[in-house]
Amino acid sequence: MIADTRRLVETETPSSDHTAVAQGARDIVDLLNERIGAEPETIVIDGVTHVRVRFGALAPKVVLLTHQDTVWPRGTLDRIPFSAQNGLLRGPGVFDMLTGLVMSIHATSILAETGQNLEGLSILITGDEEVGSTTSSQLILEETAEAEAVLVLEAAAEGALKVARKGTSIYQVEVKGKAAHAGLEPEKGVNAGVALGMLLPQIAALAKPTLGTTVTPTVFSGGSTQNTVPDRGKVAVDVRAVTIAEQERVDQALHSLNSDVPGAAVTVHGGINRPPMPCSAAQDLFERAVSVADELGVDRPESAEVGGGSDGNFTAGAGIPTLDGMGAAGDGAHAEHEHVIIAQIPPRTALLAGMIRSVLGGSE
Repeated sequence: MIADTRRLVETETPSSDHTAVAQGARDIVDLLNERIGAEPETIVIDGVTHVRVRFGALAPKVVLLTHQDTVWPRGTLDRIPFSAQNGLLRGPGVFDMLTGLVMSIHATSILAETGQNLEGLSILITGDEEVGSTTSSQLILEETAEAEAVLVLEAAAEGALKVARKGTSIYQVEVKGKAAHAGLEPEKGVNAGVALGMLLPQIAALAKPTLGTTVTPTVFSGGSTQNTVPDRGKVAVDVRAVTIAEQERVDQALHSLNSDVPGAAVTVHGGINRPPMPCSAAQDLFERAVSVADELGVDRPESAEVGGGSDGNFTAGAGIPTLDGMGAAGDGAHAEHEHVIIAQIPPRTALLAGMIRSVLGGSE
């Protein structure tokens, strides 16, 4: 499993590089064939490559939901090479979530080797989760529509299974002004930077911490040259909320923004991306996971409610039973210290295999 994880990590598959994601998909197809003898299909939507393998002709009863894209640009391996030392796996994407992807393949292989009937199992590996699943969200909902269990192989800090996630919304707030020479006639310009700066406190004030709602301006850009009044400025805004009502409140407020700077025009792009994942969608599956862990003699999993979103938000939001955080245990998603605890890979893979067997039915 460590060798297979290294194989995927060293391919490097940043979400924005569709060619790299396509190469990653080819590697995954080969790996599925080698480990399970499966014949996966690749599905290309708006240039993004996804991989799906179904066992049997019936609608999936259990869906293992994974993604192979990462937040790390190509070349990160030069700085953070893959390693398996001191009990930890390291490398770009090893925690989020390439080890989990490998776990899904090996859990399925374990079941196949023990004679488990895999009819009704599906593994879906998407290529754009880290950028909002804009091309894969409908595919995810179609694949899981009749599922009794969606098991999401996102990683888990300290190993806790995710039973609830906040909903996510993604925005770009743009301000258009008017350029002018900053030295000769700045009064003839409309400073988009000043206008944008005045909007930032309004945007941040939309947060309601007591309700779990965060509204965070993140990436800024604007202007052209040092001696020109900036005619454009923009900021990305990240929104997390526990309820749809809060997502809708912030959405309406952001799309109603106006500038007090004369001549400045505000345009807001984006909206609600993922609905919240409520505890109700995970409760029965979490209780099943505790029971399976007891049967296998591995540590009982803890549960956690988190702010980060995943593709499990889509399925849980649609009322489909979903348990998240079934992947690797470790820490450092999207961070320099990203790592996986090697000793936790076998028991967590066993737990995943046990969950699949429990839902599909069959001998222990």
